[in-house]
Amino acid sequence: MIEEFGPPEVLGLREVADPKLARGDVLIDVEFSNVTFVETQIRSGHAPRPSMLPQLPAILGNGVGGTIVAVGADVDGDVFGARVLATTGGTGGYAQLASVPVAAVMSIPGEVGMSDAVALLADGRTAVGLIDRAGIRPGDTVLVEAAAGGVGSLLVQLAKRAGARVVAAAGGEDKLEVARALGADLAVDYRRRSWTGEVCSAVGDRGLDVVFDGVGGSIGRDAFQLLDRGGRLCAFGMASGSFAAITDEQLNDRGVVRPRAAVPDQREMAALTARALASAAAGELRAVIGQKRPLANAADAHRAIEARATIGKTLLIS
Repeated sequence: MIEEFGPPEVLGLREVADPKLARGDVLIDVEFSNVTFVETQIRSGHAPRPSMLPQLPAILGNGVGGTIVAVGADVDGDVFGARVLATTGGTGGYAQLASVPVAAVMSIPGEVGMSDAVALLADGRTAVGLIDRAGIRPGDTVLVEAAAGGVGSLLVQLAKRAGARVVAAAGGEDKLEVARALGADLAVDYRRRSWTGEVCSAVGDRGLDVVFDGVGGSIGRDAFQLLDRGGRLCAFGMASGSFAAITDEQLNDRGVVRPRAAVPDQREMAALTARALASAAAGELRAVIGQKRPLANAADAHRAIEARATIGKTLLIS
């Protein structure tokens, strides 16, 4: 829980009453909780939008995986004991028990392990949606920033399966090695001043067709400059602390588009997650889970994410 906004240390383990089941709710015995970068921003009190800040005290966490152990009124008892994923509506996920509407739960394919499923809950739908939005065609050259992160590691795989030549950009040799193992054709360290020159040398005068910007800031702006005319710029993160400052005028001058999509509703988000899970069940998509921390060590998980010291997905073990 957090009782005030601030550094990771404000996250503390508390004993609280079990969640109450409203009509249409189910109670999940949580096995793993999803941890996202935006949750570190919420904890600090500096969320991308003020409306994302919860009323205090609050239990953070928007995604869980576990087993249904109780059902509320109007819920079919046949779901009891089912292995499920669920979104919590923004809070309540960093806990041993979570109460959610039955409409918010998804069954986990038998071929997919619980931790892999939770790792694909939010990042899977984000990656699949981004690939759809970018409209990748066979032969495209695609740059994925933060390529060893939760979303980036999935984008590398999905872009490769779509027939693209994939350039992975990440910070540090360990992360570059992960991207190569996932199928990246080229991996560059964007902490080096020469990284854009390395990309140019590899792709030639034609430039990039797609940039998936997961870092923002100066790195996102530099990646934008690598796009060819007709290229697509798709932002999905701001690991640097801010999105890349690129105006519509700059996009027009370079002939680059920023594909936009309507914010998906709950049904559409579930469909995107289901597609990611189906790909994982078929052995076509692998969740990279770099860190699993006990629930009591949630502060350590946040600290590592903020230090950009994580690879792949970070989960809490409840």
